[in-house]
Amino acid sequence: MLVVQGLHAKVGDKEILKGVDLEIPRGEIHVVMGPNGVGKSTMGHVLMGNKSYEQTAGRIILDGTDISDFDTAARAKAGLFLAFQYPVAIPGLRVSEYLRNLYCLRHNVQLGVAEFRKIVREKLDMLDIDRSALSRYLNEGFSGGEMKRLEMLQLALIKPKVAILDEIDSGVDVDAQKTVAEAIKKIRESDGTSFVIITHYQRLLNFVSPDKVHVVLDGKVTRSGDMSLVHALEREGYEWVRQTSESFSANAAQ
Repeated sequence: MLVVQGLHAKVGDKEILKGVDLEIPRGEIHVVMGPNGVGKSTMGHVLMGNKSYEQTAGRIILDGTDISDFDTAARAKAGLFLAFQYPVAIPGLRVSEYLRNLYCLRHNVQLGVAEFRKIVREKLDMLDIDRSALSRYLNEGFSGGEMKRLEMLQLALIKPKVAILDEIDSGVDVDAQKTVAEAIKKIRESDGTSFVIITHYQRLLNFVSPDKVHVVLDGKVTRSGDMSLVHALEREGYEWVRQTSESFSANAAQ
């Protein structure tokens, strides 16, 4: 579904991604972990075509199509979605209006308010979002948990092929994390969506049970594995990955 080959990217003169390789099959949940400043969030933004980042090498292939030269809108239309770590508040824009326009653009349909409310009602219940949220302005005065639930609501409505969740568990309590995790599993099951979850924390992963875990260090994926890798990181820290990866490379060179 999503194949990333030798991805390099920079901001200004600073190279951040230094050859990222990933392959995310359809319907799988993959997790990207690593310490601060190694390029995890940068990777999400580069995949989505954020113009603040310059892709200098590599390919991004979505469902068999090379989207490396697509702009952000074209990547979204092709089926890529990014849930932001810090969603932007837009005073004056009601949530219901924003979501209805988003749904209509994604699915190329025209829906009235009443028709859309029927569609969105089930998703609100799944994410434990009060219906009064639809009349509020987008993210204005929302708590961290409310903003992250709203990001997941957008995802559930547009049904992307691949969803990149940038620290979707940051700043939310354990109940909100459980709700988000359940939504991820339901969306994968119903729509076949693949997920790339960027996170620092193990708790969400216990709820989600990912198919694969990747560790990013120094702008590259240096180790991949299952949940046992997460447990090892909890015990040993990221320096253990760095040291064991260097040792493996040295032995391979010999």
